[in-house]
Order: sequence, then structure tokens, then C-alpha cells
Amino acid sequence: MIKIKTLEEIELMRESALLVSKTLGMLASEIKIGVTTLYLDKLAEEFIRDHDAIPGFLGLYDFPNTLCMSPNAQVVHGFPTDEPLKNGDIISIDCGVVKNGFYGDHAYTFEVGEVEAATKKLLKITKESLYEGIRQLKIGNRVGDVGYAIQNYCENHGYGIVRELVGHGLGRKMHEDPEMPNYGRRGRGKKFKEGMVVAIEPMVNLGTSKINQLKDGWTILTVDRKPSAHFEHNIAIVNGKPELLSTFKYIYDVLGIISDEENEFRISH
Repeated sequence: MIKIKTLEEIELMRESALLVSKTLGMLASEIKIGVTTLYLDKLAEEFIRDHDAIPGFLGLYDFPNTLCMSPNAQVVHGFPTDEPLKNGDIISIDCGVVKNGFYGDHAYTFEVGEVEAATKKLLKITKESLYEGIRQLKIGNRVGDVGYAIQNYCENHGYGIVRELVGHGLGRKMHEDPEMPNYGRRGRGKKFKEGMVVAIEPMVNLGTSKINQLKDGWTILTVDRKPSAHFEHNIAIVNGKPELLSTFKYIYDVLGIISDEENEFRISH
């Protein structure tokens, strides 16, 4: 059952989403060759608690950490480790918080040092596909319209779309209805309604779409062990249109990236 949010609840969710955004921005300044993901996980937990919130992933479904840290061929749900990051790595960092009783949850895939051109392009196309999907999150459309837009954009570049893992509704629970697959058929699935809040999160592989799971019961890997990219935003439907609650601005400020990609999904307050 889809839980519609009031404008007041959406503003509370914006606070949660922006704290995740700020946490990822803080981490952007710490991601470098030789740093361990366990160290980054510790920083994130302290930062979230210092901002009067609690880590949303820690203990959720018995997950033991604040961050999902998934390098290279890991798609999602990787554990932080004491293995140092290496030149040429990519690392998906997925972060969640609970603040004011609501979840924020989004992700960004970072580059470490000098990354191969083919991997850079994978990250670029995956992030662009996220916005292709967000554009379809509006009154009059359905879940399949979002999935189709993401799938079509990525498959046209020869990439594999992970099908076993999906985006989701968001609210007082981390995972609410509706599920938001990154593939689909236009005009199919649940209708979008005013006040819906969802997490859209393309998980896109350089090679095959096929994945498998490690014996730890969490870590998801590409079958061919080629790199995978993951980007995620939180979005509300306000006045019939998609409005971003999260932002990559804090990451871009650290990395020196100038971008207007989010402008069309911002409403002045």
C-alpha cells in the first residue's frame, strides 16, 4: 500500500535526505588512495549522530554498519572493510539516516585516483540514467515509465541493468511501496500520485546484468566481475512533478564539479 505524504511530512523527509547528502559530501573529502572503508564508515556514523539523527542502515535487517560500501564489481550491500582503497577503484557508498521519524537514503559512486575511461563512462551514463528516470516520475505516468527510461538509456550504451534489486518508496520505513525497478514497460505498473516519495537507484553493470551473492548473505557481485555503478536520489511528487529532496551538491563542492543537472527538479521555497 502506497503511503502518501503531506507537504509537512515531505519537508521533514527533505531534512533526512539532506543529512545523507551532507554525509556523502563529508566523505567525498576523505576518499583517497590508502583509506579504508571501515574508517569512512566510522566517520559517517559520528557525523550522523552529531547531527541529531541515527544511522538508518545500522541494525536494519541486522546489517552491521552505517554504510553499504561496494567497490568495483560489487553492485550493492558490501560491508566496510580494513582493505585500503587503491588507485583506479570505484566505490559505491549507500547511506541512510533516520531523523524526525523519517528515512533519507541515497547513494553515489566515487572514483579513487585515476579510473579507466570505460569505467568513467559507465559512471557518467548511470548517473544520467537516474535523471532520465526521475523525469518520468509525474502525475499521469506509471512505475513502468521510470523503469523503461532507465533501461532504455543504459542498454543503448551496451550496459547490463540489474533486475533483482530495485528502488522503493520511502517514509517512516526504509522500504515502502511501490517497488521501483530500473527496467519496465511504458504504461505499466502502479500510477503515480501526488505526495508519493520514492528512492530511484539505477544499478548498472559494465558487462552482463547477471549477479550473484556472496556467502555473507549481503554482498552482491557482477557475475563477470566487471565494474558496477550505483546512484540514488530521493524524490517527492509535488504539484504533479518530481522534486528532489536529496542533492549531490555537497559532493560536487568538494570535488570541484560544476553541474546544473538537478536544477529542473528544484522548486524554490
